Amino acid sequence: MNALPMPAPDWALFLDFDGTLVELEDHPDHVILPPGMTQRLRHLQGALDDAVAIVSGRALSDLERLLHPLRLPLAGLHGLERRDARGRIHSDERDRERLDAVREAIAGFVAARPGLYAEDKGGALALHWRGAPEREQEVAAFLERQRRLLGDGFHIQAGKQVFELKPVGRDKGRVVREFMTEAPFQGRVPVFLGDDRTDEDAFAAVNALGGFSIRVGEHHPDTAATATLPSVAATLEWLDRLPEQLQAMAPDQS
Repeated sequence: MNALPMPAPDWALFLDFDGTLVELEDHPDHVILPPGMTQRLRHLQGALDDAVAIVSGRALSDLERLLHPLRLPLAGLHGLERRDARGRIHSDERDRERLDAVREAIAGFVAARPGLYAEDKGGALALHWRGAPEREQEVAAFLERQRRLLGDGFHIQAGKQVFELKPVGRDKGRVVREFMTEAPFQGRVPVFLGDDRTDEDAFAAVNALGGFSIRVGEHHPDTAATATLPSVAATLEWLDRLPEQLQAMAPDQS
């Protein structure tokens, strides 16, 4: 594992949300935005000429609500939906309709098993088992049966005490590559911060693009990330220092 990279004004910064900018909670709705988060992100925007985006497993609408009134480029549902820097929304409703075939079965499964929580994200369906860790294998087997009903166009994405049924072909790595073809990210060095297995595609993508990948939390031997920050608190401290460090690198205009 390498040391944290030295900040540079030509970075394009991509940030996961849960477990990276905010602490993980038993229920996604219980997340509390740390004080000063919108101001922190505004400072980063200013220091990097707006080349800052959030790339999350949450729905786009949820991210917009949590970050209001701040307007940032956003990617939700691991890239199934995206709002680019010009405010254009990119999404595909076809997979959302196909998931209708299993929504009722998932709701019934969860209702009969206390401690589980189903999160209907529209284009993806998540089953959280943080409240019933003994049911991990049962949840995995059940979702695999639902995946087979839907066919080869869907797969199961594992995260921290959650399994997500989602279409294949969309992941955080792909959405980072999409952002990198557009202003203000194009031509910059991508840097991705994330904490989970769902972030590994993005780590691999920025590594391939000559950028930097930073895992938040304990080091994992199988990660593609090239550096580590130990916690959300350490991540926020590191992000808070970036604008001042970048300003110190700016050429003297006097």
